[in-house]
Amino acid sequence: MYNFDKIIDRTGSDDIKHADLLRDYGRTDLLPMWIADMEWETPDFIVDALRRRLQHPLLGYTKTPRDYRSTIAQWVLSHHGWAVNEEWITYIPGIVKGIGFVINRFLHPGDKVIVQPPIYHPFYLTPQWNGYEVVWNPLMEQRDPTGRLTGYTMDFDDLERKCDGHCRLLILSNPHNPAGICWDRATLTRLAEFAVSHNLLVISDEIHCDMALFGHHHIPFASVSPEAASCSITFSAPSKTFNMAGVVSSWAIVADDVLRDKFYGWMSASEFNEDPMFASIAAIAALKHGEPWRREMVQYLEGNIDFMLDYTDRHMPHIQPMRPDASYLVWLDCRQLGLNHDELIDFFVNKAHLALSDGEQFGKQEGRGFMRMNVGCPRSMLQQALEQIRACI
Repeated sequence: MYNFDKIIDRTGSDDIKHADLLRDYGRTDLLPMWIADMEWETPDFIVDALRRRLQHPLLGYTKTPRDYRSTIAQWVLSHHGWAVNEEWITYIPGIVKGIGFVINRFLHPGDKVIVQPPIYHPFYLTPQWNGYEVVWNPLMEQRDPTGRLTGYTMDFDDLERKCDGHCRLLILSNPHNPAGICWDRATLTRLAEFAVSHNLLVISDEIHCDMALFGHHHIPFASVSPEAASCSITFSAPSKTFNMAGVVSSWAIVADDVLRDKFYGWMSASEFNEDPMFASIAAIAALKHGEPWRREMVQYLEGNIDFMLDYTDRHMPHIQPMRPDASYLVWLDCRQLGLNHDELIDFFVNKAHLALSDGEQFGKQEGRGFMRMNVGCPRSMLQQALEQIRACI
C-alpha cells in the first residue's frame, strides 16, 4: 500500500508550480493546483532505479537499454490492446517538442493546423510560433437534462466546412486535456476516415492514456483502423501517470512505413531521438514495476474526484466540475458565478488564494468561464482548496 495522503514539502526542488507563482499569478501565497504534475512522491521503484545507476561513478555515453522498446510495446499491448512493433517506437524529448518536430518536418509555408478547443494551449501556440495558421474546430458541449455540462463531442460538420486544401495537420488530444474525455471508437474511426480523405496528418497526444477512470478505457487512435494507422503519429509517456515529468521520457509510435522513415530519419539526422540515460531507465522501471502503484493511484484519484463532486454539489452548486473519463485534471464550469474573465481570475487568485489554470488558455471563447484544477494531490489539500473557494462564495 502506498501513502497518497502524505504531504510532500517541495522546497528546494525548483518545481514550477511554486517557483512561477509570482511571475504568472502576481503573488506567492497561493495553493498551487495548476501545472500538470502531482503532489505525490515519484514511486520508489523509479527513484531506486535511478539511484542504482548513479552508484556507478562514470556517466559517459550510453546505449539505449536493449529492453526499452520491448517494454513499451508490452505495456501498450497489455493495457490498450494495440500490438506495436518495436521498430515503430522511438524516444522523443517531450511531446510539445515532438509536435514542433512534426510541424517542421511535414509542413510547408501556407499550410494550416487544425485544433479542437477547448484544448491544451501548446497545441495552437506551437504552430503559431512556428509561423503557421491555426484553424479552430470547437468541440460541442453535451449536457444532461438539468443543463449540467457532461462532456463534449467532435463537430464533424464544422470540420468539413473549415478543412480547406491548405489544412495538413490535425492535433488530437486523446484522452482530452482539459476535459478528460476518453474518445470512443466510433469517433476516432470517423476522424481517421476524414483525415485520410482530406490528406491530413494526425498527431495523437496520448500522454494521459494510463489514467482512465471509473471504468472508462483508452483507445489508441492508430489502433482503430488501417486508415488511422496510415495517417498518424502517436505520442505518449509515463511522466503523467508516474509523476516524473522532470525526467523527460516520452516516445513516439508510427505504424506507417513511409511516415516513420520520413519522420524518424529527420530526427536521427540531428540526434533528436537519442535518449538521455535516465529517461529510458526511469521509463523501464515505471512500466515493469508500476502497475500496482498505478492501480492504487487511480483508485485514490477517483476518490478525490467523487469527494470534489459531492462537495461542490452540497456547498457550491454554482461551480460544476465535469467528471473526467481520465486524468487528474478537472474542468470546472464556473459560468453560473456570473463573473467576467478578470473577475473570475481575481476571485480564485486574490480571494480564494488558489492558482488554477485559466480556462481561456484553452480557447478564448470555448474556455471562457472555466478553470482547470489539478486534483492529483492528498485529499486534505483538495479539501483545503474547496473550503477556500466556499468561503469566498
